[in-house]
Amino acid sequence: MTNAHLAADIGGTFTDIAVTHQGALFTCKVPTIPDAPEEGIFRGVRQAMAETGLTAADFSLIVHGTTLATNALIERKGAKTAMLVTDGFRDAVEMAYENRFEQYDIFMDKPPPLVPREFRYGVPERVDAKGDVLIPLDENAVGGLIEELRKHRIEAVAIGLMHSYAAPGHERRLGDILARELPDVLVSLSCEVSPEIREYERWSTTAANAYVQPLMSHYLGRLSSELGEMGFTCPLRLMTSGGGLASLETARRFPIRLVESGPAGGAILAARVARECGLDRVLSFDMGGTTAKICLIDDGAPQQSRSFEVARQYRFMKGSGLPLRIPVIEMVEIGAGGGSVARVDALSRIHVGPESAGAVPGPACYGQGGDAPTVTDANVTLGRIDPDNFAGGTMKLDAALSAGAIDSDVGEALSLSTLSAAFGISEVVEENMANAARVHAVERGKEIRGRTLVAFGGGAALHAARLARKLNIDEVIVPVAAGVGSAVGFLQAPVAYEVVRSRYALLDETFDATGLNALYAEMRTEAEQIVAEAAPDADLIETRTADMRYHGQGHEIAVELPAGPYDVSLRDALTGLFETAYAATYSRRIPGLEVEVMNWTLRLSATVEDPAPCPPMPNATTPEPLGMRDLFDPDTGILSTAPVYRRDALTPGAEIAGPAIIAEDETTTIVLAGFIARLNAVGYIVMQWEGS
Repeated sequence: MTNAHLAADIGGTFTDIAVTHQGALFTCKVPTIPDAPEEGIFRGVRQAMAETGLTAADFSLIVHGTTLATNALIERKGAKTAMLVTDGFRDAVEMAYENRFEQYDIFMDKPPPLVPREFRYGVPERVDAKGDVLIPLDENAVGGLIEELRKHRIEAVAIGLMHSYAAPGHERRLGDILARELPDVLVSLSCEVSPEIREYERWSTTAANAYVQPLMSHYLGRLSSELGEMGFTCPLRLMTSGGGLASLETARRFPIRLVESGPAGGAILAARVARECGLDRVLSFDMGGTTAKICLIDDGAPQQSRSFEVARQYRFMKGSGLPLRIPVIEMVEIGAGGGSVARVDALSRIHVGPESAGAVPGPACYGQGGDAPTVTDANVTLGRIDPDNFAGGTMKLDAALSAGAIDSDVGEALSLSTLSAAFGISEVVEENMANAARVHAVERGKEIRGRTLVAFGGGAALHAARLARKLNIDEVIVPVAAGVGSAVGFLQAPVAYEVVRSRYALLDETFDATGLNALYAEMRTEAEQIVAEAAPDADLIETRTADMRYHGQGHEIAVELPAGPYDVSLRDALTGLFETAYAATYSRRIPGLEVEVMNWTLRLSATVEDPAPCPPMPNATTPEPLGMRDLFDPDTGILSTAPVYRRDALTPGAEIAGPAIIAEDETTTIVLAGFIARLNAVGYIVMQWEGS
């Protein structure tokens, strides 16, 4: 074994592969196979081994991220699932928040719950918010439910009882009974999946976990088995949405934590680039074939959250999807990728996305039967993509098909030339991304101006310079292997796991520091057991947070806690920490109100070596272009000749004035007029705006 590491990221259009071995990095892209996503991984792995000369025995780690769970939730293609809840609360997941996310649409449809009403069953039992049993679990009634589940051929069961976060005994007993009577049915307990207050979010998360668990368990089993048959004996780790790695068994138990695993890898990469380059404020920009993801990174760390909404069905409006309470890197994701489809509406406006041509049939230029114009087709027409050298020359694109699709669906409808229609598509998708970034920053009380844009993913470098100008950003960094950035980020992520407990505490004389120490000891033990599965000998870093609010408020903010053990002095310290965080978020404090804590969180992660600081920019050199190509100039509105450079032929210090094209196998960087691109000491392209 030579300690090689491999990462595989399945996207909607391409599957990205990254291999590190003795300090060298190999990357490649292969088309995603929607009906058998693991086959794309195997194809990429075989290509990587063929081109590097490595064998399966040379690998010591494989890391994988996938959108399979996300797609199953969006497309409603999960398992036949039932739900057992406290008697009288059968309809809680359908009532949701009892509000309308769109006030003025009388035809608004709320998203149906994953578990239909006929498969939701009430169980006689009741526990109060303090964990005291009011009504014991009626095990005799469970026998009849077992027969119902068996009759309907249920594949997975979600169990969510009232206040099980405080007293999980009834849920665990139900789980034991089901495991004994229905051994082939997978069971998810809310006290394990999401042991937090607010039953709707807890039950929604648990139902989603149960819904995708058979699919993900079988998929991960097939993947692990096939890798074994290929000769791999090294551990397989899964990227989680919170930015950590999990063992195969943890991923099979809690597949809901794999939602957004791919984008999380990209944020890990951008955060590492920020630390390496000494950047305090970064905007991460990840654009692939289906979506674009934008994340704020401050002080070398991405924003974190414990709430997320998946499968929004009504114009991507907040509240129209399934709420999940899982650890997640906070970002905004929109349907703006290379495969995003462009169309003209009844008001003669160009719309781009969220519909995507995906890998099959793909953009029109793929020649696989797609006839709708996409962002990739626009980039081919604008000269940003070389049709003869797409994906390292493994795919030949047809520029005539791109032009035909743009003309028929956009140009003719708006009486525009092919070039103008293509620019219109590009301009709309870039403005969509810019607007998403602005809104995301405002919602979190952050400023975009003055940040550095870190661009990666197959499409990001094509649009990064233009997006930076729209956001008044003067510096863009395109890291090494940017086209497969999320896969590279997988290899930089730590093994980690997060545990949360809902335990109400008022910061007054009743505050119990001794009980809090016992709670965190219990949480540490749980996290250690799970982290040890994936990293048995690693040094561990523990971080703690508390979800806090003023007494009587409806929502909390996360406040970082000092390390334990604690005594009564923590009460005043916590109050101060909360008021500082509250003022930073809302620009005010509320005097005279008591402070309360709803949730306590512990994150345990293995240490990861920090990157060495990037050396100063080398002395400037002027490289020779490898050729010339027509490139659309957004300032003049015409095609003009621009020099083309191969990134792998450039050396540190190379300086290129825009307009120019820097090509590599997995992406292309467009240097617009007014930008100067320089290759820094570690091979990153650094574009600086120097125009007026």
